[in-house]
Amino acid sequence: MEPLLPLFDLAGLAGALPAAWQSQVLGQVGPARVKLLRMDELAYGEETHDYNEALLVVSGRMLLEVAGAAVTVEAGSMYLVEAGTGHAVLAGSHGSLVIVDL
Repeated sequence: MEPLLPLFDLAGLAGALPAAWQSQVLGQVGPARVKLLRMDELAYGEETHDYNEALLVVSGRMLLEVAGAAVTVEAGSMYLVEAGTGHAVLAGSHGSLVIVDL
């Protein structure tokens, strides 16, 4: 019999996070970390990474600026930020987000 895999209540976990924009690592898949965070209505400054980053909106909506262009990521959608691409979260984003990164 196969071992049971952890089951995550993403909405419950996101609601219990102590502060917005502070991620909690849920686990690891190979070298990649799977993280959960709660967004609030405030902006989050520009970042650039030397690895690809997957941004999966679980609930709410994320308003991104990617390389100077505005992108809206709705619940149930994922945006893949390519390595070396500047990206920032714009004011008005809210809900919960799963990030997969290195």
